[in-house]
Amino acid sequence: MKTLRVLNNNVVLARDEKGQEVIVTGRGIGFNSRQGAVIDPSLIVRVFVPADGRDPDHVAETLALIDEEVLRAVVIALGEAGIEGRESTRPTLAIAVADHVAGALDRAARGIVIEYPLRAETQTLYATEYAQAERLLAAINERVDPKLEPSEATALALHLVNAGFASGDLSFTYTMTGVIQQMLAVVGERYGLDVSQQSMNAARFITHVRYLFVRIQQHRQLKGHESTIGKGIRQHYPDATHTAQQLATIVELRLGQQLSEDEVSYLALHVARMTMADDPAA
Repeated sequence: MKTLRVLNNNVVLARDEKGQEVIVTGRGIGFNSRQGAVIDPSLIVRVFVPADGRDPDHVAETLALIDEEVLRAVVIALGEAGIEGRESTRPTLAIAVADHVAGALDRAARGIVIEYPLRAETQTLYATEYAQAERLLAAINERVDPKLEPSEATALALHLVNAGFASGDLSFTYTMTGVIQQMLAVVGERYGLDVSQQSMNAARFITHVRYLFVRIQQHRQLKGHESTIGKGIRQHYPDATHTAQQLATIVELRLGQQLSEDEVSYLALHVARMTMADDPAA
C-alpha cells in the first residue's frame, strides 16, 4: 500500500494492492510520509474503502478535520465493539460517530447531560444496534476523558441504524423510528395486541419495515405491479391486507412515497404473522 496524499499524522489517502484509492488511519501513519512511500502495515488501524461513488479525497479530508484523538478512539472502539473489522466500506459511520462523540465530550466537560427522548423506542425497535452501541460506548470511554454518560448509547445506536441508509441524514432515521412506532400502534389497536412485547413475530415485522425503508430510500421497491405471490397473500389474508393498506397510507403521508402493490402484500403477510400466536416456527 502506497501513500497518495498525507492529510495529517493519522489520516492518509493511499492506493492499495488492488489499485483502488482507500483512506488509511493509524497513529503517526502520516508522520514524515510522502507521496509514493510504502505504508508500514503495523501502523494501520483501519482501512476505509469509499463506496457508493463517494469521493475518496473528500472523505479523507472530512476525516482529517476531526480531532485526531477522538477519531482514533472511535476507530479502535468500532473494532473492539465488533461493529467493523479492519477494513470498512462505511467511512461515514466513523465520521458521524466521531463527530457526535466530539460534541458529547464538549457537553460532558461543561456538565451538560442530555436525555434522549427516543431511548425506549431505540431499545425496543433496534435492540441489536442498541446492544452494539452500549459496547461501543464502553470501548470509547476507555479512551476519552471525561467519560460519556450511559444515555449516549441511544444516540450511538441511532447512528448505527442510520449507517444502513444511503444518505447520512440522521433525520431519516428519526422519521423511520416514528413511523414504525405509529404502524405498531395501529396494529396493536386494531387487533388488541400488546405490541410492546418483544415477540418473535413483532421483531420480524420491525425488520421487514426497516428493509422496506431502505428500499424506499434507494428507489428499489418490490415489483410495481402485483405479482402472483402478492395476489395469493391478499386472498389468504384479507383482513391483514386491509390493515397493510392503512399502514401504506401512513408511509405515504409521512414520506411522500406510495408503496407498490407487492410491498403492501408483503406488509400484509408480516401483519398476519404478528397477529398470530407467537410461534417461533410460524
